[in-house]
Amino acid sequence: MPGNDVPTVNLGGTMAGRNALLRCLIVFGILSAASVALAQAPAGDQVARGKYLAEAGDCIACHTVPGRTPYTGGRAFKLPFGTIYSRNITPDPKTGIGTWSDDDFVQAMQHGVAKGGEHLYPAFPYTSYTKLSRADDLAIKAYLFSLPAVKNSTPADSLSFPYNQRWALGLWNLLFNPNKRLVSNSAESAQWNRGAYLVEALGHCGECHTPRRFTQSLNNSQKFSGAIAQGWQAYNITGAKRSGIGGWTDDALVSYLSTGHASGHSSASGPMAEVISDSLHNLTQDDIRSIVVYLRSIPAIDSGPQVAPNPPAKTAAPPPPGLGEQVFAGNCANCHNWDGSGVQSPYADLAGSRTVNDPAATNLMAVVLSGSTTQLGDQHIFMPPFGNGPSDDELAAVVNFVNGYFGNRTANVTTGDIAAMRESLP
Repeated sequence: MPGNDVPTVNLGGTMAGRNALLRCLIVFGILSAASVALAQAPAGDQVARGKYLAEAGDCIACHTVPGRTPYTGGRAFKLPFGTIYSRNITPDPKTGIGTWSDDDFVQAMQHGVAKGGEHLYPAFPYTSYTKLSRADDLAIKAYLFSLPAVKNSTPADSLSFPYNQRWALGLWNLLFNPNKRLVSNSAESAQWNRGAYLVEALGHCGECHTPRRFTQSLNNSQKFSGAIAQGWQAYNITGAKRSGIGGWTDDALVSYLSTGHASGHSSASGPMAEVISDSLHNLTQDDIRSIVVYLRSIPAIDSGPQVAPNPPAKTAAPPPPGLGEQVFAGNCANCHNWDGSGVQSPYADLAGSRTVNDPAATNLMAVVLSGSTTQLGDQHIFMPPFGNGPSDDELAAVVNFVNGYFGNRTANVTTGDIAAMRESLP
């Protein structure tokens, strides 16, 4: 793709001299921080680097049906206008991408067009991946092509008119795909630039945390202020004090992004727990801190659920009985305790959690229905689903109780809300 890539620079000289030159090139914006990392990596490490990049991009989450062979596709994504299924991206020549050339792969990543000219739906986040360098795209391809080729035909998409007209995506791309590689900002540090690359391009955080317009393009006037994704609330990650991450310390953010838990703040559930398990948990601490540095520069937008500033103190004694309290006593208290402290694990701590502070109780309904799981190496953090146990009346009651009692808020969840949430979840 001429004109789209970082220029090739002959560094030559000693290692010390090359490093000094690289630092100068960053300062003057000639090379991006991501390009420097590639320039310093031995040539034989392309597959290993591609693996790291694929993990940072969380490719496995979308292209894997839970419990099946990774990267073989077929995962369903429910959208307002139908259901689409992810592609097999193993190197199988018939059902995967085994016959794709380098240019085919880069075209998909940067332009959202598959081999043969078929437009891809932007549920595949190519409007973020377009910011990746060609070198990083090809490292990811090298890793994917190092995997076993697995034959797996994925289901056909099921979309209503006019969204089933793929040709129209060509017009959509002209309007909404920036088709530009991310370049370093010479006014910022190398760490900030690395964070920007991870957040804006590889991690494609805006795809979930930024609301969309009716055109399904990102509403970047409300960038990172929170949105609904796959039935779950992706929370505000701007610098807002009570609705965003402005009240979090750097160490709390590092802990949450690395492990899915930050004491006094939150534990990840749903799609975010999957991001932690499959992607962020595998990143280096330097890269996690680079993400934090970049997020700190995002302007505050006060939007979405707010954490109660002074929630009333809870005791270990249960409150007066009601339906919600009864359900909590029978199904929840053994793990969460009556003071919300988390009995067996700090991940069960409810203190400061946006999930229990949201008056709409979006994620509270979702986690009660579908449970939560986070895998950190050999450590498995698990909350069982209750969607097939208590009745919808009981589920609505316990959600309202937890929201009001632990979050210092009053939700008004109905059985209809529980049914609608059940339908919206994958």
